[in-house]
Amino acid sequence: MQLSQSARSVSALLTRWRFFAGLSSLPLPLSNSSPAAVPASAETVWTVPLHEHPWYDHVRLKRVFVADGTRHQVVMVDVRKLLECADRDNTDYVLKPVAEWHAGKVRGIREFLDPDNPRIPQMPYVTISARRAPGLLGWFGLEREGVVAFRNGQHRARYLADAGARWFPVEVHEREAALLREMCGAADDARTAIRPTTVDGGADAVAGDSPPR
Repeated sequence: MQLSQSARSVSALLTRWRFFAGLSSLPLPLSNSSPAAVPASAETVWTVPLHEHPWYDHVRLKRVFVADGTRHQVVMVDVRKLLECADRDNTDYVLKPVAEWHAGKVRGIREFLDPDNPRIPQMPYVTISARRAPGLLGWFGLEREGVVAFRNGQHRARYLADAGARWFPVEVHEREAALLREMCGAADDARTAIRPTTVDGGADAVAGDSPPR
């Protein structure tokens, strides 16, 4: 007996339903693989020597912005020049010398920067601008001075200076990198003393920084 057209249509729909119902029972691929299955990425670390620090003789620093397209650069700075520019900041967030910090703050920064910690601290992140320098040459526009503001990392920068660091890397937006090198750039010796190296970033990449500023 031949089926009517409507009956054939119903039969076709039932066949399709059984097919798709069978597919839905199959295991679906995971959209995100397990974190343990993802290979740990490597990251770049700068080792900064300390010359006046009895607890340890170096610190490790990593970048703040690591993703592609962040438009930030790492600049090696002279510590003395950087802090001179930072002291010109006219905001209310210019720290006192380390000798005037309370003991708990000093201990906290020292423990945070300890190179034996599995988590690597981020380098300071700064902005810089230029203004007319005081004096006759400044008035005639022939001399400028830099003004640095810390977006993050002022405590660690001043602690490193107090611990005898001569140079260290900081991160800055690419549009200010040339000015930072002009005003606070480290000597050529810094490129020999502080070399970036690549390390296994497994443990450090997972744990986010929540450091003291």
